[in-house]
Amino acid sequence: MPTTRSPRSATAFPSLRTPDGPVPAASPAWNPQRGSAMPSHRYRPAHERVHIPRTARTWPDARIERAPLWVPVDLRDGNQALAEPMDTPRKRRMFDLLVAMGFKEIEVAYPSASRTDFDFVRHLAESGAVPDDVTVVVFTPARRELIERTFAAVEGLPRTVVHLYTATAPTWREVVLGRGRDEVHALVRDAAGYMAQLAAARPQADIRFQFSPEVFNLTEPDLVLEICNGLTELWDASPDRPVIHNLPATVEIATPNVYADQIAYMHRHLARRDGVILSVHPHNDRGTGVACAELALLAGAQRVEGCLFGNGERTGNVDLVTLALNLHTQGVDPMIDFSDIDTVRRTVEDCIRIPVHARHPYAGELVHTAFSGTHQDAISKGLAHHARRAAELGVTEPEAPWTVPYLPVDPADLGCSYEAVIRVNSQSGKGGITHLLHRDHGLDLPREMRPDFSRAVQSATDDSGQEVTSKDLWELFRSTYLAPGTDGPLTLGSWHAVESAPGEHRVDCEVNGRSYEGTGNGPLAAFCAALAAAGHPADIVSYAEHATASGPDSAAVAYVRCRIGDAAYWGAGQDTSVLMASVRAVLSAVNRAAGGRASGTDAG
Repeated sequence: MPTTRSPRSATAFPSLRTPDGPVPAASPAWNPQRGSAMPSHRYRPAHERVHIPRTARTWPDARIERAPLWVPVDLRDGNQALAEPMDTPRKRRMFDLLVAMGFKEIEVAYPSASRTDFDFVRHLAESGAVPDDVTVVVFTPARRELIERTFAAVEGLPRTVVHLYTATAPTWREVVLGRGRDEVHALVRDAAGYMAQLAAARPQADIRFQFSPEVFNLTEPDLVLEICNGLTELWDASPDRPVIHNLPATVEIATPNVYADQIAYMHRHLARRDGVILSVHPHNDRGTGVACAELALLAGAQRVEGCLFGNGERTGNVDLVTLALNLHTQGVDPMIDFSDIDTVRRTVEDCIRIPVHARHPYAGELVHTAFSGTHQDAISKGLAHHARRAAELGVTEPEAPWTVPYLPVDPADLGCSYEAVIRVNSQSGKGGITHLLHRDHGLDLPREMRPDFSRAVQSATDDSGQEVTSKDLWELFRSTYLAPGTDGPLTLGSWHAVESAPGEHRVDCEVNGRSYEGTGNGPLAAFCAALAAAGHPADIVSYAEHATASGPDSAAVAYVRCRIGDAAYWGAGQDTSVLMASVRAVLSAVNRAAGGRASGTDAG
């Protein structure tokens, strides 16, 4: 194994130290990476920090076949992560958005944490803002005076879940709470009993209970199970009045399969399982919050707490938009309405004052956009195939099965148009360019012509470094192909075409002010003969034409490729007359030849 040292970092980055020293002996020959100076030895892997019970692993074979109960926590957990927490008007707007989207259980506040949160819960109770089928969730720590404040906030609400939490992981117990295992258990049980007393004093109210052992994923499994099962009994959980046990990955510490194993263990061992709703609350410290939630659902979870677009402390809570639309792309109804994703995104951005990333899954401004030429070509062909397939099936395009390359979801499902799907820059290819010209300007360039125009676009984008709009493409096409047919060095004055005999046509025309005539088996061939008489021979090697729209007044566009000397040149013409468009296309090719603008590899 080679032991040569790696060169030091470039002087442009003096703060970085390129890993050097010998290549580890265990590394294969194709991997020359060396050990870095990063102090990785300071950290312990998950299996050394918490016991992961072994279970018969059946969850990897499971499938998610229906949506879980989604519980947005934007108004509580997400709100406490904001530099500028939401006031009541912004909270109300967010709450109304969540209701309109179809969420049925919404965590709205931490009423004992601030006057603003308390007042918002009172606003919901007194304004009639909560629909009959929506349950409000409020959050409280395990302290009697704060529980009392929480119950005061929910007075008058018809349906409430009071969410009790306490940190249970060893580091949190020792460093934050200064309590042992038994003391934490006693703290939780005392708080839960007090909640039950306060709820019993309000028999007319529908109050249910939820418990979260904060940092569940770092807590000893036997302790979590002991606490949860004790609360299940204390709160007398039953199928018609279930208790929620919410198991947060408060700080991600392991790969998602580890979290799934932990959830599977609880799913198998929770008492009165039919009276317990098993909930998860993943965070995103390792960037795998979505994967943790999906694997947890496979492992037995029934309820997911998270935030729209993943706002939250540190790297955020799990992203409910991504989770729900992941189900949508698998043919599973997410039971939440995302059919106007732009309104959802803009509303959230206005409320939390944090922009959604342009590449955010499903919702970012650029997620349906392709700049790459190979992607554009595949998408353009895929959209055309989708339209044909819908017609064959006798259904509308929004009803037809979706199988378009590179687009996992139909943008129309999310209320997005196809206008932004393909955009052109220096990375783009002929497929995307052709798609935009056809969609926005009615041009259907012949396949052989597309590389020629693509080179013109590439030259323009390389020079500018900017994106080319559909309007820019049209102007470039006009100046490259149409303008030479009317404004080149060779100008056409009056002209006249007649069929002098069956299959024989004659053209009389003025070229640069002088009169010429030519004959041929068609008017276009006769025009080329007249050009040859004027000293500008051009042989047509390919030809295409089409209308740019329906109706008798639609303009026609003609495309010709002419052999002129040792090279071939493309030209195009546009007119309400197909013949006139064709004549201008030939003249365009001749004038482009005068400028040396040959097509492809045909240049001599």
